[in-house]
Amino acid sequence: MSESSASDIILASASPRRSELLEQIGVRFTILATDIDESRLNNESPDDYVSRLALEKSRAGFSRQDKALPSLGADTIVVCERQIFGKPKDQADAAAMLMALSGKVHTVMSAVAVSQGPCSSSRLTKTLVRFRTISQSECQTYWQTGEPQGKAGGYAIQGRGAIFVDHIEGSYSAVVGLPLSETAEILGEFGIPLWTPESAL
Repeated sequence: MSESSASDIILASASPRRSELLEQIGVRFTILATDIDESRLNNESPDDYVSRLALEKSRAGFSRQDKALPSLGADTIVVCERQIFGKPKDQADAAAMLMALSGKVHTVMSAVAVSQGPCSSSRLTKTLVRFRTISQSECQTYWQTGEPQGKAGGYAIQGRGAIFVDHIEGSYSAVVGLPLSETAEILGEFGIPLWTPESAL
């Protein structure tokens, strides 16, 4: 994370994974985590739900600062057989999620939005992920690593959870938490450089 005086954007997220991905493409940012109501609206589709959360986070981040920098918000959900999996509440919830995903293909939806004043732009990415068959004991052991906590679907593809993944079709970075190609597109719309002299060192 860059010092606020040198930042180009606000990152409206406390996710260390999103910070790492932004640093990977040389974006200078200041973290300003937001706290919004993430309840799903009645009859809201998964596409609309995850897109709305990303946009609300970006707008909340913009409103909470005093420099009028563009604010980036993002959200990721897992969808399998019309069921949405967010972050597990506890061990039992995480195990239920993993067993529901076991041996199946699921969709990871990752939305990113940038807001600056009345202007906003967003993108939605869908990635197909296929899990091998996993056992209850593997779920229990995996929970003990601490990794499933705070992860949509109860797993981290960039960590130990990669051992469950048979195949991926789409954006790897979106499954981690931020679709970098789409993020770069939106940042370009707001004139945000991806690489600076400092980031190239």
